[in-house]
Amino acid sequence: MKYGQGTKKDDGYMKRKYIFFLLIFTGLISVALKLQPYSAASDLVEEVAPPARKPSEIDYILPKYDSLLTQEIENAGTVGAAVAIVYKGQIAFLKCYGVRKEGEKAPVDKNTIFRLGSVSKTVTGVLAGILSEEGAVDLDTRVKDVLPGFTLSDTLNANHLTVRNLLSHTSGLVPHAYDNLVEDHVPFGVIMDSLSRVNIAAPPGRLYGYQNVVFSLYDTVSALKTSKDFGSLMKAKVFDPFGMEHASTSFKSFSENPDKAFPHYRYRARRYKPLPLNDRYYNTCPAAGVNASISDMAKFLRGIMGDDNLRQVMDTVLTPQVYTALRWSYLRYWDHPQSKQYALGWRIIGYKGRDVAYHAGYVQGYKSEIAYCQDEQVGIVYLTNSPNKAASVSVPEFLDMYFALKDSLKEETAGEELASQ
Repeated sequence: MKYGQGTKKDDGYMKRKYIFFLLIFTGLISVALKLQPYSAASDLVEEVAPPARKPSEIDYILPKYDSLLTQEIENAGTVGAAVAIVYKGQIAFLKCYGVRKEGEKAPVDKNTIFRLGSVSKTVTGVLAGILSEEGAVDLDTRVKDVLPGFTLSDTLNANHLTVRNLLSHTSGLVPHAYDNLVEDHVPFGVIMDSLSRVNIAAPPGRLYGYQNVVFSLYDTVSALKTSKDFGSLMKAKVFDPFGMEHASTSFKSFSENPDKAFPHYRYRARRYKPLPLNDRYYNTCPAAGVNASISDMAKFLRGIMGDDNLRQVMDTVLTPQVYTALRWSYLRYWDHPQSKQYALGWRIIGYKGRDVAYHAGYVQGYKSEIAYCQDEQVGIVYLTNSPNKAASVSVPEFLDMYFALKDSLKEETAGEELASQ
């Protein structure tokens, strides 16, 4: 062998050594970038909260994503936002932007609470999976067996509607039944008594039809089965075990928290004004009434990823129940999703050869998005008090970058194995 000419084994060793040092260098650069104060001519601020961790492959993309995310938030004129990425049970990225209320200086921090809107359904889905695993509220429990007086316009649907149907939007009722009454602050009991006048589109389990009222029947069923109200169940089974110390399920707890993000509306491009706090959708709490901070939601993602005791629970929760015909606009920033299904409180999107559990949420003045790939053990959550497209763009953007990285590394590994044969 000539001087300077190595074997394939030597080349592989040097390549792995180079990648190892590159990971460390990338990790250090990422930390350095996060610690730099934001100096653009906006009032964006940032906070770095993740604990120290060993460099990993995700550090290849975090600096670039960090830069793109900051630019998108600034370009949208966002008042306040918070973003977290969890990878293999560790918080890999957590950053806060802007202020809690336009015209005031109090910054968004890791404990600032936001309203989750329909992302509440993902948390309720996990609660339902836990209670089912414990045998407290079986997913195939019929609503009629718990509520003997329950009626719908079709006797078949009333007699056979199950908890699984509630949480997967397969009740058979026409979509968004009585959301208008929810908006008008009609008490949930009154709305429930009115369900017998809603048109039926299909038998239970057959057809997807998005619901807030019907989904929130889970509150009534679980309370009667366990003798505990929904808020108590959520605290005991999810919030406390996951360490979500700022999370809550009521307007009172939200409004009385001094570290809360106020809602805003856009009155012209990149300009927002604050709105009064409102208590809409707390009467359908399982569907849209959870409050949480970015640190809470990072812990939520970490919990469903890293707790081996929840593996069976999450397999149950993320099992698709029905195909959905979502409008193109709902996922317009995603690069050609292959399939769209609904599980228990989570959408399941076939994307880049993977299943991504996903949900978006909106309630007046707030927007949230969460996405999680169980197989890749990676997830992202975005909370903001000024609804705009930044969340809808940056969440799939992160998935695109991460999946491209993983595919590239797989190809590289396969190439090395082929060369060594």
